[in-house]
Amino acid sequence: MDITLRPVNEHDFPAIVEMFKEFAHFEHLDERLTNTVERMKAETDYFNCFVAVKDDEEIVGYATYFFSYFTWTGKSLYMDDLYVRESYRGAGIGKLLINKVIEFAKTSGCHKLRWQVSDWNATAIGFYKGLGAEIDKQERNCDLDL
Repeated sequence: MDITLRPVNEHDFPAIVEMFKEFAHFEHLDERLTNTVERMKAETDYFNCFVAVKDDEEIVGYATYFFSYFTWTGKSLYMDDLYVRESYRGAGIGKLLINKVIEFAKTSGCHKLRWQVSDWNATAIGFYKGLGAEIDKQERNCDLDL
């Protein structure tokens, strides 16, 4: 199976929203997903994503990210999601995607890449530790829906 990584385009939005739904279900948080294709089109300037595409043009994974500025380290990249469809896990697609994000962060002059992992997701924790990531048990998410 040949996998190509490329930036997302608007044509991909319906497939990406379906994968958002899969990811929300995987995280047991279906009720929290409110994003839509229409919202993504209206907010396209804020949506940054690399997609993993099979040779038949099927999107099988994605990594979303945005620039941020952390007071302790400066310019950084935040990876919001890294998701690979269940039937394609274990084929190295997640590693391809995160390495693409890491390289993008480096070439963009970032000092840090940050992301989250659910404390129950032992597979992902092991994967991230294998990359050399430090898993912080001190921080907690604070969300305020507007």
